[in-house]
Amino acid sequence: MKSETEKLLQKASRSIRAAERLLKEGDVDFAASRVYYALFYIAEGLLNERELQFKKHGGVHSAFAEQFIKTKQMDPKFHRWLVDAFDERIQGDYEVESAVDAKDVTATLEQAREFLQAARQHLASQP
Repeated sequence: MKSETEKLLQKASRSIRAAERLLKEGDVDFAASRVYYALFYIAEGLLNERELQFKKHGGVHSAFAEQFIKTKQMDPKFHRWLVDAFDERIQGDYEVESAVDAKDVTATLEQAREFLQAARQHLASQP
């Protein structure tokens, strides 16, 4: 695994822990942002292994789908989770009175943990 990829996966893990703390403190909208970034860093890490980097979130979302979902290398749920978490983050970041629900963020945290584990397994299985 490339050094940059490992750093992105570590950053994803740190982002998960930050989201857990924020959620515990009742900062649901900020937790939604951190958990989205965990999913985003994981996707970036996977793409980095293929020497693919993007400046925009949409580029990462699209390339992840193209490289890993369409090729059936990863479960399509991971792309759906990434996109759904992005929508949650936008709501939490830009709405004055966020309607982001703690249950939804808790579920997204579980998804981020599962995605991180799946990404590590996928990368470990590559020659």
